[in-house]
Amino acid sequence: MSPKVILLFSGKRKCGKDYLTDHLKEKLDDLCEVIKISQPIKSHWAKEKNLSLKDLLSDGEYKELFRLELIKWSEEMRDKDYGYFCRAACQNAADKPVWIVSDIRRKTDIKWFKETYGDCSSLKTIRLTADLETREQRGYKFAAGIDDATSECDLDDFNEWDLVINNGKLRDTLEQQLNSIMTLLPTL
Repeated sequence: MSPKVILLFSGKRKCGKDYLTDHLKEKLDDLCEVIKISQPIKSHWAKEKNLSLKDLLSDGEYKELFRLELIKWSEEMRDKDYGYFCRAACQNAADKPVWIVSDIRRKTDIKWFKETYGDCSSLKTIRLTADLETREQRGYKFAAGIDDATSECDLDDFNEWDLVINNGKLRDTLEQQLNSIMTLLPTL
């Protein structure tokens, strides 16, 4: 069964995607499932390299040690099948009315969800933005080959967002941000 609504979240590193989607999950409780497209990438890499999956999935420095390798390998896989990781991430998703996809990074990710769940009553795209200074306060440091790669830049010129949330200096409160997302949800 398809969910009633799929929320596709995008944004640059350290803009607060995980923070916001974790709080949205708390608010929606049992009505939603959080799906991370990066999960199957990191799961494969953890097995292949005998690394800690928990640490790769965290927001810490550990995954930064492997980010460039993860990106290169995942790009090779996407060149063969652009929907590979989207499909793998959704394969075991719980049958919940709301899916929160916390890490959309490419136009092909959006394309895959539209092609696969086009009959879903509500597919919504949400872009989080944050100014550079705020992102740096959260630990962001520019890395060549990462922050100028497709995985970070492909959606920079995408303008069909259903909602854009400023999560930088002049951001609304967390509650206001969550409420703006809630307006995208049909009555559940």
